[in-house]
Amino acid sequence: MTPDLTIGVVGPHDLVERVMLMGHAAAPLPCRLVAAAYRDEQEAPDKVTRLGPGVDACLFASPVPYDLARRSGVLTMPATYVQLGGAALVAALAKAALDTRMDPKRVSIDVVSRADVEEAYTDLGIPATDVHSRDEPGATGTIAAYHERLARQGATTGALTCLAAVAERLHTAGVPVIRIKPTSAAVRTALHTAALLGAHHRLEESQLTVVLVEVPTLREPVRRAAPRYWRDELRLSLQRLLVQEANRINATVWPIDDHSYLVTATRGSIAAATDGFRVLPFAARIRDELGLAVEVGVGMGRTTHDAESHARAALARTQAGKQAQGFAVDREGRALIPAPRMPPTGATALKPKGVEVLARLAAKLEGGDTVVDAEGAGKMLGVTPRTARRLLRTLVDEGLAWPLPPNRTPQPGRPRQLYRLIVEKLGPR
Repeated sequence: MTPDLTIGVVGPHDLVERVMLMGHAAAPLPCRLVAAAYRDEQEAPDKVTRLGPGVDACLFASPVPYDLARRSGVLTMPATYVQLGGAALVAALAKAALDTRMDPKRVSIDVVSRADVEEAYTDLGIPATDVHSRDEPGATGTIAAYHERLARQGATTGALTCLAAVAERLHTAGVPVIRIKPTSAAVRTALHTAALLGAHHRLEESQLTVVLVEVPTLREPVRRAAPRYWRDELRLSLQRLLVQEANRINATVWPIDDHSYLVTATRGSIAAATDGFRVLPFAARIRDELGLAVEVGVGMGRTTHDAESHARAALARTQAGKQAQGFAVDREGRALIPAPRMPPTGATALKPKGVEVLARLAAKLEGGDTVVDAEGAGKMLGVTPRTARRLLRTLVDEGLAWPLPPNRTPQPGRPRQLYRLIVEKLGPR
């Protein structure tokens, strides 16, 4: 049996309590509601983050917290908000008409669009010429100041606000205020929409997804100067790392040949591992721990065959250098290129010092050999073996070199440590 959907309800305490009391019976599908109440709209992004990845959809109290969460980049699930125009605005205008301090023809209104305001006034047969409206987002203090300024100037007789925190500030400041609250019908409609969005999202997240990982270093022919056994150790280390990553996201991994691997997972697990298909899966850890560059293609499909075919098409795109973010192909065969986002904190450029050292060594290499030791590197760089050993360790730390197993000899003393330089990181030369 499929578990119930989980919907996070984000809004002020009174609205969240109202939605929770209406319960999951208002939704078209079995669902579980999780409360995420705040005191101020600015807390909305933090509340979404606290809900975590177990939420199938989010329902916001109004467009303001929804927009704040969207702009902050924390929305990893579908989301909607309760509409506050239409019947909700008409109800607030009726309350304003009963308030002796307010004239509905001379008020200021926030959040609700100007089109919705004029439509409501037209339906009521009231002119909206002297009605001020502000639908652009902003901080609570900014919106409260907007209403207060108009009231102090005599341009309005009071305010209609969709935000609880703004209503509190205006009340404290002595400005007549009525809060626009959603109708029960609007809440039911929003819950209905959130449930359908969550169900569709869950179906999409469970799509079969195949990841192909190829290692150019292992695809290259073996050079005579390089120890043959290092490739075997490298393959074992790489497969061990991929298995660890696959276990972490409930995926499976199989070696295809000497230089490529196939990972089978779901769209949801790969999306989580790639920041929503914005960064290559597994590539950062492989680079950091093994010093290897990899080529990756991600494909989705209705069958394993379709998903693998799309993954190979995506891999071909990355190998051809087409659009760095086009490494994933959806089940319709289209390149999946999500909207850009600020790069993760850890995705920094290569350190200039390491790149400079690698470039100097690469310029001195002969015959295409990329394996060096501290003594040889010291001669090429004009430094002592001790200094060269420290520089080679720096290259390893920066993912620019790969330490090979020590080359043990019958002579006593320290085993000769070899390093393979990842000259591919320098790009075309």
